[in-house]
Amino acid sequence: MSHEKSLIRQQIWRYLEEHDIARFPRPVFHRIPNFLGAEEAAKRVAAMREFKNADAVKVNPDSPQKWVRFEVLSHGKRLLMPTPRLKSGFILLDDAVARDRLRLASSIRGAFILGKKISLEQLPKIDLAIVGSVAVAPDGARIGKGEGYSEMEYAILRELGLVSESTSVVTTVHDSQIVEAVPVEDHDLAVDYIVTPTRVLKTRRVKPRPAGIIWSKVTADMTERMPVLKELRARLPASRNNAQG
Repeated sequence: MSHEKSLIRQQIWRYLEEHDIARFPRPVFHRIPNFLGAEEAAKRVAAMREFKNADAVKVNPDSPQKWVRFEVLSHGKRLLMPTPRLKSGFILLDDAVARDRLRLASSIRGAFILGKKISLEQLPKIDLAIVGSVAVAPDGARIGKGEGYSEMEYAILRELGLVSESTSVVTTVHDSQIVEAVPVEDHDLAVDYIVTPTRVLKTRRVKPRPAGIIWSKVTADMTERMPVLKELRARLPASRNNAQG
């Protein structure tokens, strides 16, 4: 299954590069690809009812979703941004960010400068989650760059009761990143909406999302690389720790 996913990733990355759809940083191989029209896709997200009704929005830190982060802040909403690879947990930005610095705050560097690193106890309830994708299918199944960070970010929030099965999950991609189907594993995070520069697609999602972290898949190396996992596990009841290994 991982081989099938890898083939789809390579196909999408190659297509974006060969058709000059990719934006900086390039080449897009091994990245959530930045794509032409990312700003237009973000504006379509901002027009969605789910966005308008949200107070706190979680957005991944990848380049194409920079514009979504800008829309979140410019609409006076709280932005929760996971730090890259979850090395430093999560950063929270809110309307205290000066309006003339919103573009800086929307960047990864600016989020570290203007945002606040917060503990698990300080994480807000999330009303809408935005994730990046390399490829996504009409049933909501998606493929990231293969490192599982979107799944882990969501699982942490689900573990803490800050998102639920009913919390809408959106991905922004170029139209050419939509494929017929992708393989699905038990930890994969499906989306409810696919937003491109030209349209908003409601997916045919039927598979439930993971109800939390699948601890049997968490290795010692992952815990060392993502200290937030160590912090989270320490919060779990002893009985649950024993049950999940």
